[in-house]
Amino acid sequence: MREALFVKQNSEKWQHYDSMRQANPDEVANQFIEITNDLAYAKTFYPNSKTTAYLNGLAAKLHQSVYKNKKEKSNRFIHFWKTELPLIFLAHRKQIFYALFFFLISCAIGALSAKYDDTFVRLIMGDNYVNMTNENIAKGDPFGVYKQDNQFMMFLQIGSNNIFVALYTFVLGILFSFGSIVSLFRNGIMLGSFQYFFFSKGLGFQSVLVIWIHGTLEISAIVLAGAAGLILGNSFLFPKTYTRMASIQKGAKDGLKIVIGLIPIFIVAAFFESFVTRHTEMPLALSLLILLSSAVFMIWYVFIYPIKIQRKQVTLN
Repeated sequence: MREALFVKQNSEKWQHYDSMRQANPDEVANQFIEITNDLAYAKTFYPNSKTTAYLNGLAAKLHQSVYKNKKEKSNRFIHFWKTELPLIFLAHRKQIFYALFFFLISCAIGALSAKYDDTFVRLIMGDNYVNMTNENIAKGDPFGVYKQDNQFMMFLQIGSNNIFVALYTFVLGILFSFGSIVSLFRNGIMLGSFQYFFFSKGLGFQSVLVIWIHGTLEISAIVLAGAAGLILGNSFLFPKTYTRMASIQKGAKDGLKIVIGLIPIFIVAAFFESFVTRHTEMPLALSLLILLSSAVFMIWYVFIYPIKIQRKQVTLN
């Protein structure tokens, strides 16, 4: 069947389901089954079309409605991280890739700027930090900055600051997505110049083993916060089949859920930075284990696990 005919035959039904505000649980469940059937058909014959993307979003919306109508309270907290948040990642994977692209480009800009301009690192990181790090390098303890403060106070300060940065990056998305992109560029340039500074001192590999113990989770979460901001901004710029107000409400809701979902990740990252990173003498195997486990978890949870959930739902229906 041609895509145009498929859309013509079903568009009225889809619009009806999409615009419904109230429905009994059985009716919503039946709608969800019909939409997932249509989605499976569209994915088979029109995998990269706008129709498939629209049905994917509608299926996610109906899935959430099904859950809302269930009389389950005890596992709502678990359901959010187990099902709801991963499906939001899947529905907005394009924004996640865009955020990652912007961040990597800005990292490259930061590294290249630091390479060709000796004053750039001082401009970005500040004279005090650079001077202190140079003194630590001369003492044979290049990462001594992580050992200076009280561990618990450091944990509170870093955790709260990172959560604030994530919320700030998300809210800036209301500025037509441009605000979140600027925030991603700012953080990326800082990271690129910061990392190049250690490579220029011959401490590149050592810096990766130390800094990325906490940085893997922290930076991944910042990128996802940027994606949440793009979701918010794009909901205003590209409402698609929704009214602009309904689209903004949906984008704000999905973006905020992502930021809320990042809070445990920021807490774990702050714990690593405050209590673990300071042990710069830890065995290589242990450092690699923490770093790689964090990376594997983020890739699995954001990209692989959501696909498995969707496939399972389609199979069940």
